[in-house]
Amino acid sequence: IFLMQVPAIQQKRTVAFLNQFVVHTVQFLNRFSTVCEEKLSALSLRIQQIETTLNILDAKLSSIPGLEDVKFEVSSANVNSVTNGPIAQAATDQQTAGSPEAGQNNAQEEGLQKTEVVTENVTTVAKDPRYARYLKMVQV
Repeated sequence: IFLMQVPAIQQKRTVAFLNQFVVHTVQFLNRFSTVCEEKLSALSLRIQQIETTLNILDAKLSSIPGLEDVKFEVSSANVNSVTNGPIAQAATDQQTAGSPEAGQNNAQEEGLQKTEVVTENVTTVAKDPRYARYLKMVQV
């Protein structure tokens, strides 16, 4: 096909196609942004409900006498499994960094572990089946 012999497309037709494309694209983007906004709003509401529930549970637990001294241990494996990708690697890199604060934290953790070994025979909240659901929720 010799392109010099092909007639040009009419300008009105080109403008109509361009306008139709712009209108459909804008409609799609408006629908997409509306759906995204609705989903984010629903997610924000759900997060607020969860925070409220956690605050209520925390208040209920703090109202129980004798639980002020009780501490439970969260394993670092659970914490690392929640994070993903480069963030987890950065967190482990920061933990393994040879800073003086990290050394002090490690020494404190070792001291806490030694005291936990001594108090293993004592019944703690972590071992109490009544609080198992709450502790599992805290770990999650």
